Amino acid sequence: MTQQYQLFIDGQYVAPSNGRTMPSVNPYTGEVWAHIPDTDAADVEHAVAAAERAYQTVWRQTPGVARAVLMNKLAGLIEAQAERMSIIETTDNGKVIRETSSQMKWVGRQLRFFAGYADKLYGQQIPLDQPDVLDYVMYEPYGVVGLITAWNSPLSLLANKLAPALAAGNCVVVKPSEHASASTLEFAALVQEAGFPPGVFNVVTGGAQVGQALVNAKGVSRVSFTGSPGVGREIAAAAGRRLIPVTLELGGKSPNIIFDDADIGKAVIGALAGIFGATGQTCVAGSRLLVQRGVYEQVLKGVAERAAQIRLGDPLDPKTEMGTVANEPQFKRILGSIERAQQVGARLVTGGRRATGPGLDKGYFIEPTVFADVSNDSELAQEEIFGPVLAVIPFDTEEQAISMANDSRYGLAAGIWSRDINRVMRVSRAMQAGSVWVNTYRALAAQAPFGGFKESGIGRERGEVGLHEYLTTRNVMIDFSNAERDPFAIKN
Repeated sequence: MTQQYQLFIDGQYVAPSNGRTMPSVNPYTGEVWAHIPDTDAADVEHAVAAAERAYQTVWRQTPGVARAVLMNKLAGLIEAQAERMSIIETTDNGKVIRETSSQMKWVGRQLRFFAGYADKLYGQQIPLDQPDVLDYVMYEPYGVVGLITAWNSPLSLLANKLAPALAAGNCVVVKPSEHASASTLEFAALVQEAGFPPGVFNVVTGGAQVGQALVNAKGVSRVSFTGSPGVGREIAAAAGRRLIPVTLELGGKSPNIIFDDADIGKAVIGALAGIFGATGQTCVAGSRLLVQRGVYEQVLKGVAERAAQIRLGDPLDPKTEMGTVANEPQFKRILGSIERAQQVGARLVTGGRRATGPGLDKGYFIEPTVFADVSNDSELAQEEIFGPVLAVIPFDTEEQAISMANDSRYGLAAGIWSRDINRVMRVSRAMQAGSVWVNTYRALAAQAPFGGFKESGIGRERGEVGLHEYLTTRNVMIDFSNAERDPFAIKN
């Protein structure tokens, strides 16, 4: 029996006004397991109106300490329901249960981290030239913000946005990807159970038309989006026409650089984690492996041998190391990228096909794929594939590595593997990337800011800087002198 989901608006589950639904396919079995509302602008307007009403009547008057209590309660609920929620998300997008389980705990960590800020949104006094004028700044929420998430890590990505938005005092309307909406709709029940006032948290689902309606909704004062650069440009343009701010996280083509003085065993594991973790469906995937020529063959052999041994299978099996691609359109895109790379002469070392075998034939499985001797200006090295495909590129000098690493329109993440601290400092400073990992890769922390340079996006998530994405400022100036002023001259 398939699961039937509804929208979550104004504190309750409701059917879409147009009555339409869309199937959600389990990427492991190829079968429809749920139906998601395929809504339109009318339901978006309903959700935004509910959020506006909640903000004006309840939420803006709710003290930070009370918001923190609710956020911590929600954190406890998601932590207690981590197993159930991870099963739902894995069923929906094919990511292995060992990853989605940890991501549910990450949601709780994010909520707890930002709950600590909710009652500490301190303003500041500004010292002025005039001794008889008091000036101070207050930090305030925007009101209603639109949160648009991607299909690869629905709740993890939502937590990046939701936790600071709530701590800052905003109400939200969430639009998850049409390819993976189930866990977000299930999460709404936990928000309800935690006791948040109706309208503070709302979920609308559907395709691109729903995202467009949300960005264009009159009551939305800020938008945060995670997804492709193409859609990000459209959202930025729409927000620009309305003169509202945006936060955009738009992916990357991240370089993972191995120098010849690195711990090679550790670096090989880091390279595997960077590209084959989450089936390569992660914005920070280390999809370009730059290796110094002195250790190039050693690294290539180690990566290729271990990639060929990666255990594919049922994503719900804790022993599975790599699951499916999340949906059929992405599956076809990845295979198309692999085929084009072979057509232009890239050297295929391992993988390169749809994975088959017992338990694999119905799912969107792609073999862990490694290409060697890739040109850094090729499509394989420049375009985000968002799948388990690694381009290995040789380099000779530190300067060449830096130049090649930065030769990309993206700038989200980078990895550096070296025992030389002087080199580490030089190279990390030279990287045009928002996150630089040294002797590790794909490591996250709620306290650490995250975001990209260049076409990888605008703004930051996580950390204190992520909180301020959801706050605006009000300046108050009080003249407590008894002096009369010249009405025809500005006072300064």
